[in-house]
Amino acid sequence: MQLRFIGCGDAFGSGGRCNTCFHVTGAAVNFLIDCGASSLPAMKRLGIDRHGIDLVLITHFHGDHFAGLPFLLLDAQFTRRTRPLVIAGPQGIEARLTQLMEALFENSSQTKQSFDISVVALEPQRTRSLSGVDVTPYPVVHGESGGPFLGYRVEAEERVIAYTGDTEWTETLIPLARDADLFVAEAYTYDRAVKNHLSLSALEKHLGEIKPKRLILTHMGEEMLSRLDTLNHSAAQDGMVVEV
Repeated sequence: MQLRFIGCGDAFGSGGRCNTCFHVTGAAVNFLIDCGASSLPAMKRLGIDRHGIDLVLITHFHGDHFAGLPFLLLDAQFTRRTRPLVIAGPQGIEARLTQLMEALFENSSQTKQSFDISVVALEPQRTRSLSGVDVTPYPVVHGESGGPFLGYRVEAEERVIAYTGDTEWTETLIPLARDADLFVAEAYTYDRAVKNHLSLSALEKHLGEIKPKRLILTHMGEEMLSRLDTLNHSAAQDGMVVEV
């Protein structure tokens, strides 16, 4: 199984990076984690077959994690996708997706699709099996609007991928990522406290409890990007492929 960082940037495109979107593929699974506003052009640039994607997991409803869905769905319609697609995320996702479709492309939410779409609302700490993937959401802390906010522990093909989503430090990150084969963690700042975001310093204090087999940092701001050559951890780049 492998994970490809279609986009690993923050909301403001720091370092010229695309919004968050990870593509996970294996012998039998093919899914996205988040679909930020820039995801479709990034996928096309990387030559990714969008028709093969079975599942999209959304962590929260901010534009840099969610706003790519209308473009992905309309592209699928216009290119005559027939494969069913599951979209899963926090409570309220069906209404939020309809609102987003209408805000960006009027009447698009009422268009009859050429393929079946299932929209699934996930409950924190309740595992769901979707498209060959066992997904356990954990609540995280990222403010008042744009939520609920989730991080994910994803199990597929005897591997575990954990992702913080956007969050400040919270104790739920420990069970979310404990012993994961791959832990993808926000590191928006190095040691500066920014409300609702995770610093590398705060994360490092708990790595001994989490014990991930591999850690990759993502969603980095300009301060973190200026330190890439000095970090003791791997850092994501757009287009980077990681074997899990």
